[in-house]
Amino acid sequence: MAQKRALITGITGQDGSYLAEFLLSKNYKIYGLTRRTSTPNLERIKHLEDKIELIPGDILDQQSLTSAVTIAKPDEIYNLAAQSFVTASWSQPVLTGEFTALGVTRMLEAVRQVKPDAKFYQASSSEMFGKVAETPQTEKTPFHPRSPYGVAKVYGHWITINYRESYNLFAVSGICFNHESSRRGLEFVTRKISHGVARIHLGQADHIVLGNLDAKRDWGFAGDYVQAMWLMIRQEKPDDYVIATGENHSVAEFCEEAFKVIGATNWKKYVKIDKNLFRPAEVDFLIGDASKARRVLGWKPQVDFRQLVKMMVEADIKLLTKNSR
Repeated sequence: MAQKRALITGITGQDGSYLAEFLLSKNYKIYGLTRRTSTPNLERIKHLEDKIELIPGDILDQQSLTSAVTIAKPDEIYNLAAQSFVTASWSQPVLTGEFTALGVTRMLEAVRQVKPDAKFYQASSSEMFGKVAETPQTEKTPFHPRSPYGVAKVYGHWITINYRESYNLFAVSGICFNHESSRRGLEFVTRKISHGVARIHLGQADHIVLGNLDAKRDWGFAGDYVQAMWLMIRQEKPDDYVIATGENHSVAEFCEEAFKVIGATNWKKYVKIDKNLFRPAEVDFLIGDASKARRVLGWKPQVDFRQLVKMMVEADIKLLTKNSR
C-alpha cells in the first residue's frame, strides 16, 4: 500500500506540530507550508525537521498555494493556518479576514484546480458560536460570532461546505473548542497563566496581569484534538463535527488549578486585573456537545482539565529552568 501524503498549512503552530507528530506515527509523508521570514519560527517542529518536507508559501498568495499542492500531491490537506489570536482580530480585522476567511477559499481553489480527489480538513472554531443560542453547542447550533476572528471563521466554515456541495470535494470542518498545551503561544490566556505561575514559582515574577476572569471555556488538550481531525478525514462521507470535552471552566478556575500545581492556595493575591485586556464584545460561555464525534468517529478526549493545567505549568517550569541555566 502506497504511503499516504499529507499537506499541513500552519505546521509551525501548536496544532500543526501535534498533527505532524501524529501523522508521522501513522507512517505518512508530511509536507508543511511555511511562510518565508528573515527569522524562521520553527521551534515547535524542530524535533521533526529531518522527517518532514517544508514548502515555502503563504495563505495570502494563491499561486504559492497552487504550487504547494502541485509539489506535495497530497491525499489529505489539513488547513490549520490562520490569524488565530482573537484579541488581535479587533486591531487587525482586515488582515484577519484575509488569512482566516479568504485564505480558506484560496486553499480550496488550489485543491479544486490541482488535486480535487484530495481530502480537505478545515479548522473551524467554537468562537463562531459567540453569543450562544443554546447550551451546549452542537453542529446544528446557529452562529453568532462576537469578534472579527469569529466572523472570519464562520466564512471559512461555510465556504468549505459550499465547495463540498458545489464541486463534490471531500471537505470537512472540525468545530474545535479551546484546545491548549505547552506549545500554545504566550499571548493566549491559558499559556499566559501557566507561564506566569512558573515564573512566580521560580522567583522571576510576583504577579500575573489578566483580563476577564469570569469567561468560561470548554478546554481540552491539543494532542487529543488532532486525532479527531484525522478521524474525520477517514470517514466514507464528508461531514462536520464539534470537538469538545463537554465541560467548561472559568479563567479563574484555570488560575486556581495552575497555582495549586506550585502549592499556592491563595491564587488571587498573585493576579492583577487590567480592564484594557477585556474584549470589546465578550463570549461569556462556551461548552460543546461532541456526542456526534463520539458516536461516528469513536473519538473522546484522553486528557482532562486538571491534567491539562498540571501538564502546562510543569512544562513551563521545566522550560524556564532550562533557559535560566
